[in-house]
Amino acid sequence: MGTAKEKEENQFDIRIGELDQYLFGQGTHYDIYKKLGAHPTVIDGKKGVHFAVWAPHAAKVHLTGEFCDWVEDPAYEMKRLEPLGIYELFVEGIQVGAQYKYLICTHDGRRLYKADPFGNHAELRPGTASKVVDIFNIKWSDNTWVEKRGKQDIDAMPMSIYEVHPGSWMKHAPTDENPEGFYNYREFAHHITDYVKDMGYTHVELMGIAEHPFDGSWGYQVTGYYAPTARYGTPEDFAYMVDYLHKNGIGIILDWVPAHFPKDACGLAEFDGQPLFEYADPRKGDHPDWGTKVFDFGKNEVRNFLIANALYWVEHFHIDGLRVDAVASMLYLDYGRSDGQWVPNKYGENKNLEAIEFFRHLNSIVRRRNPGVMMIAEESTAWPQVTGEPKDGGLGFSLKWNMGWMHDFLDYMKLDPYFRSYNHNKMTFSMTYAFSEKFILVLSHDEVVHLKCSMINKMPGLYDDKFANLRAGYAYMFAHPGKKLLFMGQEFAQFQEWSEARELDWYLLGEEKHCQLKEYVKELLHLYKGDPAMYTLDQSWDGFEWINANDSSRSIFSFIRHSADRKSNLLFVINFTPVARDDYQVGVPQSGNYKLVLNSDEERFGGTGQEQPATFKAVKGESDGQPYHLEYKLPPYGVAVFKYAERKPAAKNATAEKTAESKPAEKKTTAKKTAESKPAEKKTAGRKPRVKKEK
Repeated sequence: MGTAKEKEENQFDIRIGELDQYLFGQGTHYDIYKKLGAHPTVIDGKKGVHFAVWAPHAAKVHLTGEFCDWVEDPAYEMKRLEPLGIYELFVEGIQVGAQYKYLICTHDGRRLYKADPFGNHAELRPGTASKVVDIFNIKWSDNTWVEKRGKQDIDAMPMSIYEVHPGSWMKHAPTDENPEGFYNYREFAHHITDYVKDMGYTHVELMGIAEHPFDGSWGYQVTGYYAPTARYGTPEDFAYMVDYLHKNGIGIILDWVPAHFPKDACGLAEFDGQPLFEYADPRKGDHPDWGTKVFDFGKNEVRNFLIANALYWVEHFHIDGLRVDAVASMLYLDYGRSDGQWVPNKYGENKNLEAIEFFRHLNSIVRRRNPGVMMIAEESTAWPQVTGEPKDGGLGFSLKWNMGWMHDFLDYMKLDPYFRSYNHNKMTFSMTYAFSEKFILVLSHDEVVHLKCSMINKMPGLYDDKFANLRAGYAYMFAHPGKKLLFMGQEFAQFQEWSEARELDWYLLGEEKHCQLKEYVKELLHLYKGDPAMYTLDQSWDGFEWINANDSSRSIFSFIRHSADRKSNLLFVINFTPVARDDYQVGVPQSGNYKLVLNSDEERFGGTGQEQPATFKAVKGESDGQPYHLEYKLPPYGVAVFKYAERKPAAKNATAEKTAESKPAEKKTTAKKTAESKPAEKKTAGRKPRVKKEK
């Protein structure tokens, strides 16, 4: 009698059937990763591993590995299945952990040793072999999180993302066993969870998780799309990390790279001796800027490889979202190419029609099968409807990185404050298109590498000025409509540019200014996550109101963020110059008290510590086009955030109206009596419902 597990495995026929080939050929076999690749199983009562690979141009394919001393052994020749050219082989006795490759024999006599495109684990670089692993034996305990995710409204929920490169966030001291000092996925899970929970982030976005041969590519040149990189452990370790984050209320997003892949001999390039995964025409299949190959989005099997891969991460590893890298490079046929280096589409245009349809298919199927999962586009152009629905001509993404805001913001922040008054529109322009897409505001890894300077070193002025500038800039970012993303180290003003080869400069937290900035960012994160005014109306003008967008001479911005129920409203005032405004007035829409909930000038944040009242009372008198105003001593580079609730109509009026609706006869009698004794009051009472309605 077999074990319960073996019986379960026997119920699922791992072998490639006619239906598998048909669906893969149509580009709709969304679970193809369960068939192709290497999977421990039981067939006809024999325990072993089933191998399957797509290589239609090959003359023959052999399985090779440490179990046959890496030779071309006839006993391991794989069987070709028609019509797609899939090869399969079941080998009894091979154990989990065994290293293997496919030996592709070409028609012109070449022998190509290729890693498994669907392999789920790999040898640690510089080795390039695939490794047998059982990915169907993972235990999960995050059901509560996954169920809750399926019911969430992405548009109306807070999302503050901590972008992390796991290999350089924090390191151990080097040892012989771990010379790079990498944290295992399990160790990383505990440390990163503690940190992001304390700071107030809602999500972690991980760079470079799919297997890649070169550390300097940061994981954006992938050879193993179905394998979590072995740098940090096994697939089981990776699953533990996801599970642990979820149990602690933290979402996890992966960077995903369907745009291109490297030319490494072990990888996808000319996989079976000819272009297979890439376009055959080098004007479409070669990326001149990056020296990589471009996927052939016109080929059903290639689209299936990528769509199934997205589903693999989302469904098999419970990932909450995929941030799709380099979308613009896929949409434009002439991206990074000069005249004569690209081929127009059938309409003579530069749009890649095949990539457009790929995105619509990808996003539709991922989001339909997995409600609450996010598909995020890194798209750097003005391509329309990136987050629009496919049925309306859109690409179907959930969210888009707002690269335009990022460039304008950084251009403004780099300026000497004297020149900011002449560039005021760089900070206001983004509001002209803020709701044209569903955006994430990003200050990502790309902005702090390759001589671009760290975020703190982009700031003008002397040492203290740099920190004050950054406090003002971060406040503007968090207050601006859109989800948020900060790259690791920016929260405590890492001075060095980021490098994948070393950990963050955590020692800086021993210095006062860096520790104070971290405390300030933490305050912003908790304000953002904790107050519905910051996110519930992120996609609508109903959630944002300029008070003064035109104070360019003083480089001051003032605006309100509204919650959906108007019970919480936040007034922001941000000064981008080193000039104090002791007589500053800001217009407000109503009388009453305004509570100061954030003051960047507090000593604990690195400010002067000048005391401010906890509550400010609105003064009657027009300012900024508003009927009331607040008087506030605005410090240099000062940020002030005031909270207030919109007042409801007076209870007396509401009661009178309710009485009038429920007792019309009594109202008539009362009105008549009033008319006889106090005609002036009758006239006033008669106006009340209209005044209330106008309000």
